[in-house]
Amino acid sequence: MQKEQFEIEAKVAPGPERLIKTELRRRWLYLMPAVFVTYSLAYLDRANYGFGAAAGMADTLHISNARTAFLGSLFFLGYFLFQVPGAAYARRRSATRLVFFALVSWGTLAALTGVIRVFWLLALDRMLLGVAESLILPAMLILLSDWFTRAERSRANAILILGNPVTVMWMSAVTGYLIKAFGWQMAFVLEGIPSIVWAFVWVAVVRDRPQDAPWLSKDCSDRLTRDLELEQETLPRMANLAATLRVPGVLLLCAQYFCWSIGVYGLVLWLPTMIRAGSAQGIETVGLLNAAPFLLAVVLMLGVAHFSDRTLNRQRFIWPFLLLSGVALLVSFLTASHSFWVAYAFLIVAGGAMYAPYGPFFSIVPEMLPRNVAGEVMALVNSFGALGGFTGTWLVGFLQALTGNSRAGYFAMSMALMLAAGIIFCLKPAQPVGHSKR
Repeated sequence: MQKEQFEIEAKVAPGPERLIKTELRRRWLYLMPAVFVTYSLAYLDRANYGFGAAAGMADTLHISNARTAFLGSLFFLGYFLFQVPGAAYARRRSATRLVFFALVSWGTLAALTGVIRVFWLLALDRMLLGVAESLILPAMLILLSDWFTRAERSRANAILILGNPVTVMWMSAVTGYLIKAFGWQMAFVLEGIPSIVWAFVWVAVVRDRPQDAPWLSKDCSDRLTRDLELEQETLPRMANLAATLRVPGVLLLCAQYFCWSIGVYGLVLWLPTMIRAGSAQGIETVGLLNAAPFLLAVVLMLGVAHFSDRTLNRQRFIWPFLLLSGVALLVSFLTASHSFWVAYAFLIVAGGAMYAPYGPFFSIVPEMLPRNVAGEVMALVNSFGALGGFTGTWLVGFLQALTGNSRAGYFAMSMALMLAAGIIFCLKPAQPVGHSKR
């Protein structure tokens, strides 16, 4: 009788290991919503520029279409400048404080985009907006690497990056109606204010490390810290950022992300203009049509991240989707002059596929390099993505202005995405390390 009672109690009462696993799930409830909202706001103030351009920014400011494209691309020059210094600060001091400063700064600068009327002041504002937002992704990736193990990292990264397509999706619908109701200038102001308010929520909720979180017990935080330290022991030692440049995979990732970002940012910033030019729809309808590729992106990102963590394979879940995206853009380019709706259907496939691999992609560097340099290397890779974003934004806008249609821009983006797929296919996979699933 006593033996049977003991067995029943053992089944009902969770042991210490089970309690720790249950408590660790709180990270997904406490940390990830804050991370998701923060990156969503960053992308809101970055991607609404395309709607301003589609709504007649050039006519309002009395500037050429080429200057409008130049304004869009200036963001990425600013975005390039402070990636690595920002990552170094986040690693050595505090990622949460850096994000707080960035939120206040970019919210203010984004709102000023709708206020400033002088071209060169607006150019300075857009570049400084890029500087403020350049701090966000490296700081977030460093924060997540201090909270999630290898077996969880692709999913955590995917939820972070989901702020990108989810924001573009709802922003596409809302911004179109805001512009119609209030004009593009007031839409910029209204969409910049939430970032400033959210900064104070962020700093109240998020902590840099498990040991600092009041909602995590000491046993639980110690266990998580120990698991993360064990992963570090399997990685090669690197003295500084310069030493990592001798690792072939680092330069390949920089080149690959440059090409990938040409496609991503060219599509995000100029898709509204492409749709409006091809379909002759009102700005509010353009917003709804613009949302569809990003709805597919959300579904694919979650699925790809899940299977990448289950198999602990990264490259296998990156290059096929980039190749598919490039091919779909190429087909869209070939069919654009014959049928808008056929070309648009392939744009949906291209947009969804080019976002799908973000979770596994940003898991590669922490699995290849130790903590003391991984953050700066991720920032370096993202810096090359900023250069790709500058190139893609300027090139697609320039080709649009030069040819009077979007077909040449589709072709340029498709070639860049196929090249990105080829580069990641050639990357040598990181050696597996010990892991524990949560």
